[in-house]
Amino acid sequence: MNFEKIYIKENFIRLDSAMKLANLVVTGGHAKIVIQNGEVKVNDEICTMRGKKLFKGDKVEFDGNGFIIE
Repeated sequence: MNFEKIYIKENFIRLDSAMKLANLVVTGGHAKIVIQNGEVKVNDEICTMRGKKLFKGDKVEFDGNGFIIE
């Protein structure tokens, strides 16, 4: 899988916000649904917490797409 890089200025970003930033979902509501349904992996493990804090180096996968926080 090819991972896109998402650059953040802060120390962390929430999972739902990062998914919107990466254009994997259109709205926060869509992010909430797919995260709660167990369709999203963070660092190779299923994550159901939409407010999970992501830090530099964290990997996210959803629906055949992925990104890394830089």
